[in-house]
This record gives sequence, C-alpha cells and structure tokens, in this order.
Amino acid sequence: MKGSSFLAVGLNPTIQKTLVFSGLVKDTVNRTGEYSLDASGKGMNVCRVLSQLGKDCRYFSQLGGVFRPIFLELCARDNIKAEWVESSSPIRFCYTLLDPADKSVTELVEEAERVGEGTGERLLKAFSALIHEFSVMTVSGTKAAGFPDMLVPEMVRIAKAAGCKVILDTRGRDLLDSLPFRPDLIKPNLFEFLSTFTSEPVTQNSVKNSGPDIKKKAEKIWAPLYEKYGAALVLTRGAEPVWYAEKGVFAEYPITVTEPFNTTGSGDAFTAGLAAALEDGASLTEAVAQGARCGALNAGLLRPGVIR
Repeated sequence: MKGSSFLAVGLNPTIQKTLVFSGLVKDTVNRTGEYSLDASGKGMNVCRVLSQLGKDCRYFSQLGGVFRPIFLELCARDNIKAEWVESSSPIRFCYTLLDPADKSVTELVEEAERVGEGTGERLLKAFSALIHEFSVMTVSGTKAAGFPDMLVPEMVRIAKAAGCKVILDTRGRDLLDSLPFRPDLIKPNLFEFLSTFTSEPVTQNSVKNSGPDIKKKAEKIWAPLYEKYGAALVLTRGAEPVWYAEKGVFAEYPITVTEPFNTTGSGDAFTAGLAAALEDGASLTEAVAQGARCGALNAGLLRPGVIR
C-alpha cells in the first residue's frame, strides 16, 4: 500500500529573481540589496510548500541548458528532490520587481523555448515508471512549447490507473482533455475557468469583484460537467472569496485580506495546502481553508512559493 507522497508536476521550469526597490524609477539606475534567487515555476512552488508542510514530495519536469546545474543547486538548497528528463532547451528566467512604496508587484516573464524533439516521449516514459510510488499527483500551470497536445491528459490517465489522487491547476486543452480521465479536483482561477469553458471573450478585469451573476454562470457551466466527470471544483479569485463545489453544490469561503508583500506563488501555495489537507482526510471546506492560509502566508514573504 502506498504511503502519502506527492508528485508535483510542472512542465515550465523557471529560475525566479525577486528584487525589492523602494520607489522604482524608470530610465535610471535602481539599486537594491534585498533580493532572492529561487527555483520556481508553478509545479516547483507547489512542491516547495508541500515540503514546508512536512509532506514527502518530489518535483517532476524537463530540464536543460547551461542553467540546469543552478536550478538543481537551488532545489538542493530547499531540500527538494527533482526528477527530470533532458529537454535540450534552456531554463527560462523570470523577474519579480517589488516596490513597497506603492505596494506594486511587477512580473517580467520570459517565454519558454520549445523543448527538443522527443522530450515528451522521454517524459512520459519516465513518468510511467515513477508514478506508482505516489499517492497524489498535482499538475500546475501551462506546459512549454513542443510537447504533444495529449501529454497532460495522458499523465492524468496513467496516474488514475495507478490509483493516484489527481489535482489539476491547469486550463485550456490540458484541462478539457483531462476531464474524461476523471481527475479528483480541478483548481483554476475564475478567469481560467471561464476562458476554458465558455466561448465568450473574458478579460481579467471582467472577473474582478465578480458578483452573484458570475457565480450563477459558473454554477450553470459546472453542473453538466460535474454530472459527466464527477470532479470537485475550487475557483480562486484573488482576494475575493473562494468558490468551490463538492458533489456539484457550490459554496463560498471568505479570504482574510492582509497587506501582501509578494503575491507571486500564492495560488501555488493554495494548491499545496489544499492537496496536503485533502490527503490528510480533511473535508473540502477544511482543505480550502488550509489552501487560503498557505496562500496568505506566501503573500507576506519575499520568496515565491514559500510559507516560511
């Protein structure tokens, strides 16, 4: 019988540089002595928070290029074991600029380069050999370009066949094509949910401060999907209350608003807290509460994807 162990899948690895500036000024030199360099990307952030919650967790991804040793050194610093295959593509860098003067969080994001030919096949082969060791799989974020369209759904199929609980924080085709394999829970944010399951144009602004009409719309969209696929649903909405549905019934969990420092990775910290609580036998309401707690802890700290 498997013990409680987690495989955190993230197919867009990142090296994240976080820098703090007091009163950032354009078109001039800005200096700081407060910064952090971290292995990141959504799957890595989930893995790090699960580890900080005391869970046995491994990170699974593709890695390549001259920055791979740095990425793995940063993993070792955080006591994270990484399982990876060669991607023949460099790990991207992303930057977070924090300015406490105006409480801004500015993201500078490099798009990932296309993975090398055969990376998807190698990844799926390694995954198939590995997944039997784990009781829970999380898949977070988008995948880098160059992977087969059905890679994530096929991972879900294999994980479910191996008896794993599957939690997806994905969107678009990765999410839609995974549903027939019956993941246990999906956790997009509201914008991602509406963008995936409706043909209407959706913007980030249109879902801010979303009220009863949007909630009714989300319930109407989800009802037939739940009947068909049976997954639980958690919709995060930033600082707004979380909407969640178990057995098709919608509920709401209020978010305690605190003054954030760096919100990067807060959604991933939420995923980690949610997954850990569910595996511990918590109800969905209790798990959402734990997710919200972890998300808030992350937002108060410098590094992405941490709770301490």
